Amino acid sequence: MRLAIPSRPRKINGSMTSADIISVERPVTSSKIFAHTRWDFVPTLAGLFHLACFFAMYFLFPYTSLWIMIPIGFLYALMINANINGVSHNFIHNPFFRSSLLNRLFGVIESVACCFSQTYYDVVHIQHHKGNSDRPDETGETIDWISIYRHGHEGEAENPWTYVFASFFRDNPGAIDRELRKRGETELLWGRIELAVFITILVSMALIVPTWPIRFINWRYMCFFLPFFYLGHCFSYLNGYYRHYGGDPDKPIAWGVSSYGKMYNWLFFYNGYHAEHHFRPKVHWTKMEKFRQGIVEVQKQEGVRVISHAHMLGFLDPNLPKRGKAAKPIEAAAKAAS
Repeated sequence: MRLAIPSRPRKINGSMTSADIISVERPVTSSKIFAHTRWDFVPTLAGLFHLACFFAMYFLFPYTSLWIMIPIGFLYALMINANINGVSHNFIHNPFFRSSLLNRLFGVIESVACCFSQTYYDVVHIQHHKGNSDRPDETGETIDWISIYRHGHEGEAENPWTYVFASFFRDNPGAIDRELRKRGETELLWGRIELAVFITILVSMALIVPTWPIRFINWRYMCFFLPFFYLGHCFSYLNGYYRHYGGDPDKPIAWGVSSYGKMYNWLFFYNGYHAEHHFRPKVHWTKMEKFRQGIVEVQKQEGVRVISHAHMLGFLDPNLPKRGKAAKPIEAAAKAAS
């Protein structure tokens, strides 16, 4: 199935550009379980595997040397990053299952594995697409709550260190709650169910030491787990930073920055194709490579930024622009117009 989905109208000298109407191919399946393609069983298994690792760490900890648990914890942190930006992310844009109940239950699974609410993340991420990492307006606000420019200065992107390590603490539960209420009481209820489930599990893990006989107050495990949990979310923000740093927040086809490494995109379910994703968020991950082939010439004309490293390693890119460089063309254009 092909859909012609227009982006925001953009005209040059009164004419539509070649990027305005792009044909998008949507997968179709006869599966009774999966909504789009049977290939979605792969990210489903990845989410279940992450959940199994989450519980395995808890049960292994009392019996395993700390020197073995530390690399396992680091691996879990990397898995949080891969899950949020691969499984969970694709699940937001193209829910895997035909059954709404199965989608809700998988949302609970993702919430426990990553220790957040999938529904709350959905709100934050859709807000991200509304703003597409926009620059602050005259009041200093951005539409995108996690824009890399939101806490920057004079149109510059924020310093990556503060973005990566402070963004975890910047979520506004009140704003998320208000957006959920707009979607209806069902969304709000499921968001709270997800929060309640993962908080209950974390509190149980903090109270119960899984030994025989059972002991209580599992402070050693929480001192081990919480830093890796936080690190995993920091890795996710690091990924997010370089998926947009050097992109053009004023040009739809160049809102994101892409990276085309095969292994990276297999592990992250093609979220490396990030310029393509922001241009057409509903393109299914199995169609992303083909979609890119259809717009590659337009991308070159429009100056879409591509890096050779995985986004989490974007700081290693040899052509990384210095902060502030991206703001200068905007300032120059404004001066020319005046």
